[in-house]
Amino acid sequence: MELHMHSHHYMRRLPDWTAAAVSGLAAGALLIVVEMFWSTMVAGVHPWGTTRMVAAIVLGRDVLENSFFSVSTVAAALIIHFVLGAILGCVLCAIIAPFQLDSSVGMSLLVGAVFGLVVYMFNFYVMTSAFPWFVDQRGWHTLVGHLIFGMAIAICYWKLESRDVSR
Repeated sequence: MELHMHSHHYMRRLPDWTAAAVSGLAAGALLIVVEMFWSTMVAGVHPWGTTRMVAAIVLGRDVLENSFFSVSTVAAALIIHFVLGAILGCVLCAIIAPFQLDSSVGMSLLVGAVFGLVVYMFNFYVMTSAFPWFVDQRGWHTLVGHLIFGMAIAICYWKLESRDVSR
């Protein structure tokens, strides 16, 4: 009987960039669904509020003053959201691959949750100096969404990545 221990020391191994980007996009889509569900079903607020906040990153604060639906606002928010999702997917997978943190489902989920926590802390405690309208979004519901986001990236990457270790 063999005992296989997964060592999590650094090993020169590049991530599967396509799987990383797709994982980030999938996790971003899941986060949108979670946020929409939370805002409408649990919090009882307008679902486009978060969309306007995200769009205001590039469109400016004027977007926040409008309460009506706008295709350009939604398009800007989706582009920002999915670009950030793909980038964060690549960042997480650039950490996972060389340290072999994808050795099991449990390890992948743990690393994804920690990554989601770090992203939450950065977004809502660092980036709010540049985008103060996100301060009101701090809370356990947003934290849970980011934990789900990180875990979704990790589990999608675990399923999609090429297991070719000769790269």
